[in-house]
Amino acid sequence: MTDAFDAIVIGAGHNGLVTAAYLAKAGLRVLIVERRDLVGGAAVTEEVFPGFHFDTGAHRVNRLHPSVVLDLGLAAHGLELAPCDPSVFAPALDSPHLLLWRKPQQAKESIARLSQTDADRWANFAELISKACGFLEHAYDHEAPDLFSRGLGERYGILRLIRRVRRLGRPDMTEVLRILPMSIRELLDEWFESELLKGTLGSLGIMGMFQGPMAAGTAYIFLHHHVGRHGGALRSTTRVRGGLGNLARALAGAARQAGVEIRTGAEVEHITIADGRATGVVLSDGQQIAASRIISNADPRRTLLELVDPLELDTTFLRAVRNIRYKGACARVNLALSELPQFSDGPADGSHLRGAIAIAPSIEYLERAYDDAKYGRLSREPYLEAIIPSVTEPELAPHGRHTMSIFVQYAPYHLEEGFWDSSRREALGDLVVRTLTRYAPNLESAIVHRQVLTPLDLEQTFGLSEGNIYHGEMTLDQLFIARPVPGWARYRTPIKNLYLCGAGTHPGGGVTGAPGYHAARQILKRSTL
Repeated sequence: MTDAFDAIVIGAGHNGLVTAAYLAKAGLRVLIVERRDLVGGAAVTEEVFPGFHFDTGAHRVNRLHPSVVLDLGLAAHGLELAPCDPSVFAPALDSPHLLLWRKPQQAKESIARLSQTDADRWANFAELISKACGFLEHAYDHEAPDLFSRGLGERYGILRLIRRVRRLGRPDMTEVLRILPMSIRELLDEWFESELLKGTLGSLGIMGMFQGPMAAGTAYIFLHHHVGRHGGALRSTTRVRGGLGNLARALAGAARQAGVEIRTGAEVEHITIADGRATGVVLSDGQQIAASRIISNADPRRTLLELVDPLELDTTFLRAVRNIRYKGACARVNLALSELPQFSDGPADGSHLRGAIAIAPSIEYLERAYDDAKYGRLSREPYLEAIIPSVTEPELAPHGRHTMSIFVQYAPYHLEEGFWDSSRREALGDLVVRTLTRYAPNLESAIVHRQVLTPLDLEQTFGLSEGNIYHGEMTLDQLFIARPVPGWARYRTPIKNLYLCGAGTHPGGGVTGAPGYHAARQILKRSTL
């Protein structure tokens, strides 16, 4: 048994790095153990082919928790965010393309090419979404309330949340509460008539979800992806300059500066427990490391059903953990290109390639894609979101060449027949290229190299159970006080001194750092009790 630490964090994903940095800043001796040879979890940038650098996991950031950015001094550690403008380009085969800009007036002018009625409604819709997201932003900035606590602090937190929504005023409060459980189709049908606009917006309601746009609660997912986006900029895209791996490097730099020790290539075999209390970890090489606290950045299933002996948990809690739904629905394809894709309907100045490229021509298109997946089949016409970071950062690829990162949905983890072998992997890659080539005819001939990551690859590479990018589905029954399971939404577990800090906890998935921030605060609060 090696020297004891005050805390061991399992996994150097961005939330694990955040938690570790805060604990170390509070004076604890902290160790991070990471299975891979690089930090960042799914927030990494890798040289997949010589000279070609890709964000192999996530390729965009959500709203980084502002306290994390300031408290850890991430700008001083090299973090620079790059808002994309235009944010999204949506090509079409049978109508003009759509460009959504950050400035509402520019977005309105683009929408008017599709529908003047929709353009006239755009500002009011953006205002409503901003109000709803302001409420969620407040909820995300605090831990999920403990509805059963009698403590004054908890009661104040609940009252503060109620007061926040009441500040909207009766009409807006009613409208915000009404749309939270809606389907994204219902919400968009109330406001717009353009199929391309609705498909482009609606894609954020199903991103990463094993649900179609007609499912209840997908309007909430749409809002989730807009938290922190102000000024009427909808469907906005923000990258990290130099690649998402620079966020991980900035967090690791802040953690090391605070005194955190980070060991890569160190896989945890299991968590040691004595008398109902976590006491350390055992690595795959047999090394045992003791600690007063264990914090897992892995998802709840991997932590509580694989790293912990299930016999240490009571049957009710164990059943709840086993019932968490994951249902991975997405894949990734990375293309090294000899030239930029030439979209048939793209603006001549190339501005459309600076942000995200969305293949989502209508809500019906998204629903048909889901129809295939719910029967265990790869979508014949998948939803795609592509980003070409080398357009604005040419150093990410060899001179004159480019990188294209593509998010693919739906690619179900559980297949109707067979499993994700090499032939299915290549079939997925072929489908994605074939789909994009319909809009950019030169794409296929421009491909120099191709990497395809199936849901199984996402699981094996990044430790995402069933390839789920949120560490568990973000359905209404798996959010807030029910995340990861009802009664345990405050980052702790029934095992004393064992905590969770990943996206499987409140407020959920996306590159935000919020779960890691709240977990650290709860751990430190309990340390002073």
